[in-house]
Amino acid sequence: MPDTPAPRPAHPGLGVPLGRLLRHRGLGAGALAARAGCAEGELRAVLSGETPREEMLRRLAPALGYHAVDVFILAGVPVPEDLAPLDAAAHRCVDRLAYDLIMRLSAAERRELLLAARSLPQEDRAAPFAPRWLQPPTGDPGNWIVRMLRYRNLGPMGLASAMALLTPTCLSAPTYQLIGTNRMDLTDRRVTDFAHVLGIDASELAAVADIVLDEVPPPPSPRIQDTRELFWEARRLTSAQVRLLAEMARDMAKAHREASPATD
Repeated sequence: MPDTPAPRPAHPGLGVPLGRLLRHRGLGAGALAARAGCAEGELRAVLSGETPREEMLRRLAPALGYHAVDVFILAGVPVPEDLAPLDAAAHRCVDRLAYDLIMRLSAAERRELLLAARSLPQEDRAAPFAPRWLQPPTGDPGNWIVRMLRYRNLGPMGLASAMALLTPTCLSAPTYQLIGTNRMDLTDRRVTDFAHVLGIDASELAAVADIVLDEVPPPPSPRIQDTRELFWEARRLTSAQVRLLAEMARDMAKAHREASPATD
């Protein structure tokens, strides 16, 4: 008989990852509560396992220096629609955008593309954000990280491409799904590379994931920083708008195909 998959651990609530983060920073609950403008007693209750209110999660995000969507994911609670990507179908266009953006554009061209993305009008949401391959919350840090990346409109193929082009981590798309479903372990190398793409300090993400890094990684390159900034900006765009950006990137790349590779 085939082996029965191991049960997925239940999400422990925000108290566990937040407690790890505060210990890593050497920050007390009182200091964080003051920064977030919330009651210290309420925050201590969350650290003890109580489910936080949505308002508290929104206040904690800027106090921690995190995107609000990431704090909701760490809490294991539903992400509000206003924090989700506008168009789940846009992940296909993000996949198309990734190669030219990462490998073939100069720093100046990447900034031009980012400005173009910011200039695009905000469209109305046509449907709830309910993409395929979005695993339900579990207690495994790999699940948290893959969910964060999915909320950046990186599906399995886009995530595989972005990680392979931006970092030393080169895994297949199905492997990222295994990490997100607690069927493949995180490693310190993978945590570091995930952190670079997410825009989270690698030592902090490792602390949240309860992973010990072998060494402190160098800061991400300008190419990584520009790429993740554009990925984040593209969250508010429709698939048609992201397709327009992908075509713009392709045209830029074609214009100097015979030139020397771009450098930062």
